[in-house]
Amino acid sequence: MNALPCTIYLSFTGALLALLIGKRSALGARIVALATALLGLEITLSAAFSYIPNPHGLTTLVNTPWISQLGIHYYLAVDGISLTLLILTGLATTAGILFSWNIEERVGEFFALYLVLIGGVYGVFMSADVFLFFVFYEIAIVPKYFLVAIWGSKNKEYGAMKLVLYSFVGSSLVLAGLIWTYAASGASSFGLPDLIQASSHLTHIQHIEIFGLIFFGFATLAGLFPLHTWAPTGHVAAPTAASMLLAGVVMKLGAYGCLRVALPLFPQAIDFWQPIIACLAVLGIIYAGLIALIQEDFKYVIGYSSVSHMGFVILGLISCNLKSLSGAVLQMFSHGIIAGLLFAVVGRMVYERTHTRNLNELKTMGLGKRLPFVACVFVIAGLASMGMPAFSGFPAELTILIGTWKVSAVWATAAAVGILISAAFTLRAIQLAFFSDAKSVTSANTHAFAPITLPEKLGSILLIGTTLIIGLKPDLLFNLINPALQSPYFENIIKGVTS
Repeated sequence: MNALPCTIYLSFTGALLALLIGKRSALGARIVALATALLGLEITLSAAFSYIPNPHGLTTLVNTPWISQLGIHYYLAVDGISLTLLILTGLATTAGILFSWNIEERVGEFFALYLVLIGGVYGVFMSADVFLFFVFYEIAIVPKYFLVAIWGSKNKEYGAMKLVLYSFVGSSLVLAGLIWTYAASGASSFGLPDLIQASSHLTHIQHIEIFGLIFFGFATLAGLFPLHTWAPTGHVAAPTAASMLLAGVVMKLGAYGCLRVALPLFPQAIDFWQPIIACLAVLGIIYAGLIALIQEDFKYVIGYSSVSHMGFVILGLISCNLKSLSGAVLQMFSHGIIAGLLFAVVGRMVYERTHTRNLNELKTMGLGKRLPFVACVFVIAGLASMGMPAFSGFPAELTILIGTWKVSAVWATAAAVGILISAAFTLRAIQLAFFSDAKSVTSANTHAFAPITLPEKLGSILLIGTTLIIGLKPDLLFNLINPALQSPYFENIIKGVTS
């Protein structure tokens, strides 16, 4: 457990080494990045296997004064929720590097920025001081701009700027809310346990107002409708690894902030905001799914799919019972794996070979026969995305719907419609991209494609294996998540813990 902070330091050290070595050897930079990712993954897995839940909440890793006058500490701590998302980060990082093995332009700089972003993500998931949380949150935002603006494709400057502006606006709301909480509550520090205790002294109106600032600030990065518009644009513009991280990990930072900060600090505001946020989440699920259904750009289909699936996360969070919250955390993990795989197929294995993402053009290429491995991987990822049994999305979305039903049958039923829409746009994309009628294949599109590389195969196996393992044995993560949700940290927001 005590090795977990090393994931942060390894990421930043790896970034520096990749930058220096990349000036002389592109292969050396790739190897440094992959070794850093694998070490981080090994540390998180080892910590998870040896973890013993703390009945009092967070397990402290590091707690030392940083800015004493303001009560700011370098305070790192974890529970089962943190560990689940740390494992996701390790897996997504490793897979993203494997699918970026073909990067040739400024390789050292690419992997340096990539690892800085990952270091920030690791820091967010371990921060137990909200000021430190915010610092790592900002560290994770800045590299995104350069990854998209330099190595992106379609409208990359626009996509990068929109992504970062939305992120900074959201984080500004969060910062304003945190400062307001600290000043108005008379808190002695920015530590989460202290702020939770101090926030009880705020008035009911203050709870409602500050919750709105912080929750919607974080939810902007989580892709909550109608604050989601940065997501499809950013996903499409980003290079493959950045798309995988944006959908797989970065959107989870926003959802994690809602769960870790907004809900525990302001439980009195939940009843006021719950119907509003739940309706927005359901609208996002259905709206984004319908938009994905009519897209002609393959990557936009996956981009809007991510917004739709993140709607389930927000719905589970705001339903505020053990079932819905545990499902929301599992959905964060599951969507991170599945979305990463979908973006890898579309951005790396298809686009880099066909040089198009237009579904009407792809259907003339006979990809199902010419790239059978790619077709097979996308079908598996598509089934997982639709929530088919045996894949991680099934227990995640089912648990969310059961938990939501206990609060509102209407919300749960409407969200279930989103699953049907998800099946529709996924099957449409599979059919158009890989299994169109043979008559649609033109003779001009029968040239040989580059073979699938070993890194691509390894990345695919890693992500497919993960979604299958969790789909078949979800208790591997539920046994981490549920004790954390039943701890005193969440006791003021959980409704129906015994259910």
